[in-house]
Amino acid sequence: MAKVERSITINAPVGQVFAYIEDPMNNMDWVPSVIEIKDVTGSGVGQHWRWTYKMFGVRLGGESTVTEHIPNERRANQTKGGATSTWVFTFEPHDGGTRLNLNIEYTIPVPVLGKVAEKLVLKRNEREADLAMANIKERMEG
Repeated sequence: MAKVERSITINAPVGQVFAYIEDPMNNMDWVPSVIEIKDVTGSGVGQHWRWTYKMFGVRLGGESTVTEHIPNERRANQTKGGATSTWVFTFEPHDGGTRLNLNIEYTIPVPVLGKVAEKLVLKRNEREADLAMANIKERMEG
């Protein structure tokens, strides 16, 4: 399993950042390759939605389910479908703002993309994680 870990300080209150992250519809705004979110049901643990993601021109579809939900502290979700992953967000008050930590563990859909593309995907996902965190910061501070 591949891993991506990122942290960023955001000049916005923890509650505001948490509320933004907990709304799956916002994924299209901050996750660069997400092209569709639909069928959102529930809230907190068990919240569920379907997504479409584009990786190197290949559309991958799947679904996510929230597995942990501690308001203003921690949120985790698992995805399955075209890609399997676990996303864990932790939120910490920091200098009047928020320290947001994101840990992602995922498998690369090698049968879909091929072994040759695997290393390219790893590098691209690292860059996308950087951009995703920058996008969250921009939306919260803007």
